[in-house]
Amino acid sequence: MNPLIAEFFDPVTGTYSYVVSDPATRRAAIIDPVLDFDPSSGRTSAQGVERILEHLAAHRLALDWILETHAHADHLSAAALLRERTGAKIAIGAGITSVQRHFAGVFNLAGAFTPDGSQFDRLWRDGERFAIGDLAVEVLALPGHTKDSVGYRIADAVFVGDTLFMPDYGTARADFPGGDAGELYDSIQKLYALPPETRLFMCHDYPPQGRGPEAQTTVGEERGSNIHVGATTTREAFIALRTARDATLAVPRLLIPSIQVNIRAGATPPPEANGIAYLKVPLNLLGR
Repeated sequence: MNPLIAEFFDPVTGTYSYVVSDPATRRAAIIDPVLDFDPSSGRTSAQGVERILEHLAAHRLALDWILETHAHADHLSAAALLRERTGAKIAIGAGITSVQRHFAGVFNLAGAFTPDGSQFDRLWRDGERFAIGDLAVEVLALPGHTKDSVGYRIADAVFVGDTLFMPDYGTARADFPGGDAGELYDSIQKLYALPPETRLFMCHDYPPQGRGPEAQTTVGEERGSNIHVGATTTREAFIALRTARDATLAVPRLLIPSIQVNIRAGATPPPEANGIAYLKVPLNLLGR
């Protein structure tokens, strides 16, 4: 049985979130939810979360899981807020502990943050299986963009995170801490080995002029026309292309606030003595 899939696009960050549900049992999961954030004022809001909760209520869906494909560097996760509102469990790839250890050093979190993944309810390893109602879900480890990147395979659909974009945009970057272009190529080959009609659901789309945002493509379409890695692209050629392209890319606009929240499973840093929570900005450390 294929899942029911509802798409929610955040145009500010170019992010797709999904509600995946089992039509038989009405159990559901949310994949990669976005917390609205205004970097100019430092204010958060829950407009996107409310749209998702309204969808759950309208379709009488019970939420079991909040699934992250990785600790995002381009938007703040709404996972903690959704867990608070619904009681659902938050899950991410087991590689999150590597990401946490690195950024605990970047933001000098010693003593105030434990980089052991305990902020999440479940840490997935490659090949693990779980269920959304009667739907079987397989976890695919997809390192390369980040160490914690995973995909979720549900029947004929795979939610690929940032591993792949739409064919006319290419692939994820591999220059983040723990990223590796060779590992990214291997992860893409894991996806390309699936049946060509397999649907691939993007975490982001940054459409070129002439088309609107699109959430999904197929393995066959990616193999046939992805501008960075097609069916005949060699590992060496991809590493060279990806490395050269990554050297030209700027730090993502929301990386600094996003990472501090997302390594905490979407929770903001704890308030200080005055009752206000703060995000840090390391000076002259990130970027080139």
